[in-house]
Amino acid sequence: MPQFSAPPRAAVVDDEEEFLPQLKRKWSDFLVDMRDPFQRTTMITVGLFTALLVYSYLPGLTNAYIAWANPQYAHGWIVPLFSAALLFWWRQPIAAPVALSARLAGLFLLAAGLGLRLFAASYRIVTIDMYTFVPAICGVFILLGGWSMFRWAWAPLMFLIFMYPLPDEATRYLLGPLQTTATMVSTFALQTLGLEAYREGNQIVIGEMHLGVVDACSGLRMLTIFCALSVGLVMVGRRSWWENGIILASAIPIALAVNSIRITVTGVLYQVADTEFAERVFHDWAGLVMMPMAMAMLWAEQYILSNVFLAEIDGPAVLGRSVAATSETAGRKAKAAAAPAVLGLGSIAAKGNGAAAGKAKGSAGPVIGFPQKKA
Repeated sequence: MPQFSAPPRAAVVDDEEEFLPQLKRKWSDFLVDMRDPFQRTTMITVGLFTALLVYSYLPGLTNAYIAWANPQYAHGWIVPLFSAALLFWWRQPIAAPVALSARLAGLFLLAAGLGLRLFAASYRIVTIDMYTFVPAICGVFILLGGWSMFRWAWAPLMFLIFMYPLPDEATRYLLGPLQTTATMVSTFALQTLGLEAYREGNQIVIGEMHLGVVDACSGLRMLTIFCALSVGLVMVGRRSWWENGIILASAIPIALAVNSIRITVTGVLYQVADTEFAERVFHDWAGLVMMPMAMAMLWAEQYILSNVFLAEIDGPAVLGRSVAATSETAGRKAKAAAAPAVLGLGSIAAKGNGAAAGKAKGSAGPVIGFPQKKA
């Protein structure tokens, strides 16, 4: 069995602890672990191999940096910073010794990544050449740190894929359907608002005005940024797997809905305001509003999930409210373990032999319970 030269710690800290105390504690834990020879040697070796890998992939990383000048990939520079922060925050002591299976798996993954890179370079496939950095760096972490390191590092490492631009073929494949979808949804919304609008290809005809949904209006930029943002929120959140699945699945519909709202508002402004004002809203102001609007939709979705689907707790069914009660979303353990079960609305105290449920202390309203049967 692998042994830890430093005691393992919980990867997730208490929610009630503030950020700065957590940060100080994480840094203190890091300094303590670095006093151990095995931990220090492994971390330094991983850092050196990562630096060599970055130097080897410098042309591809430079291409990614150039792509960040495109508004569609303007979020790219945040991705490596976010991944580095998560690696530090989730870092755990490394199990010693590193298993042979981890050595072989890491060596295979590193060799596969570099081999695929040579294949892509021979055919001048730039995007594939860039993407191979992710499996290569995962191979380095497994090879040198073993499964215990990869267990907490795999998600931040895989998130690095979002710092690269999409392949040209994927962009061309997505633009057409996205333009058509945005045109159809916006036309329907304008018709619902009472405007005489109809669609001609990727154009919306409103009276004498033709509103063209060009490539920049397809919503691909919003889609790429919001998908990366949704994955990042899932990584840092403490939710059950099905809640994370719903959040990820809703990223694309939310991005498309926000883009359609932008086009619809522009069409309405062309009818009720002057052309200059409508163009200013469409090209300048709407871009600043789209992301906050998408974030508001995502927050509303999380709020609904946390209040509709409640934790399952063993005990009698109860209806009521209590300000002292604490209910969490499905998949999380209830904090009030000593109290009888509630349907997300409060805790009660059982009286006598449990024949009736009384009103909880500090409750904001009556509590109605189903009494237990007498023995």
